[in-house]
Amino acid sequence: MTEVLKETNFSFLGPKKTGKVRDIYEQPDRLILVTTDRHSSFDRIIAHIPHKGQVLNQISAWWFEKTKDIVPNHVLAIPDPNVTIGKKMKMVPIEGVVRGYLTGVTDTAIWTRYSKGQRNFGDIVLPDGMKKNQKLPRPIFDPTTKEEKHDRTLTPEEMVAEGFITKTLFEDVQKTAFALFARGQEIAAQRGLILVDTKYEFGTGEDGTLVLIDEIHTPDSSRYWQLESYEARTAAGQEPEYFDKEFLRLWFKEHSDPYKDAVLPPAPPELVEEMSRRYIQMYEQITGEKFIAGEEPIVPRMEQSLRQYAPSHETA
Repeated sequence: MTEVLKETNFSFLGPKKTGKVRDIYEQPDRLILVTTDRHSSFDRIIAHIPHKGQVLNQISAWWFEKTKDIVPNHVLAIPDPNVTIGKKMKMVPIEGVVRGYLTGVTDTAIWTRYSKGQRNFGDIVLPDGMKKNQKLPRPIFDPTTKEEKHDRTLTPEEMVAEGFITKTLFEDVQKTAFALFARGQEIAAQRGLILVDTKYEFGTGEDGTLVLIDEIHTPDSSRYWQLESYEARTAAGQEPEYFDKEFLRLWFKEHSDPYKDAVLPPAPPELVEEMSRRYIQMYEQITGEKFIAGEEPIVPRMEQSLRQYAPSHETA
């Protein structure tokens, strides 16, 4: 059976913060970001997907390299397939969501809001009569606040008025997000994919420079459709072919009450295997490179790579 990375406990790296997917070790001037195989939904971990952490970390690394001429990023080193060493930044407290198509099913999704009558989306007013999954006249910047309880979608004016961000920084974030999205769409199209929408997170350096942090254009932070079949399927009233993570969510909804049950049933091995296969397929299609899984046990391999980043190691 394929090994999965559920969690890490590298106390030699410093205090650990556990996110949904990442274990983050905080040091005075940098963060050590370990991407695990945890798979979260319904505000909890529902499964562990082999190779997922490696796929996400390496796709991000690939995209950071492809976009560093647009905006500097936080990457200092990638010492292991599951690990990124990032420069510590002052967080910009908004998430830069860019949308290229009229789609989505959640409350904050642009299609949901459009179908309820909203037409004004920031600096663009959409016409009546648009259909689900239709390409927007131009991409929309649709930022949300990053807050403890829940993210909120506010207008740029509200964000500035509430003190989340200055007008100048907001404009810089928006301009950079559009440039990253244009690059992402251009490269995705060369790979037979449509980059539909995505989210970016930014920080600022000591001199106030905008820096891209967290992840970029991964299957978890972005929506991708297959380019080849998009027009025919939408013309026929079908949903586009997409990277589908929904089947695992649906299984849990059918076999439990995932928001209320204290313990969930284990995910069926064949569904976990299929999810792993899909992540790997996305890695290979996006990067054009063959996915190479490590053969040695993950945690000892990582520990060996990360010993050099122990604070005591550097001062010794």
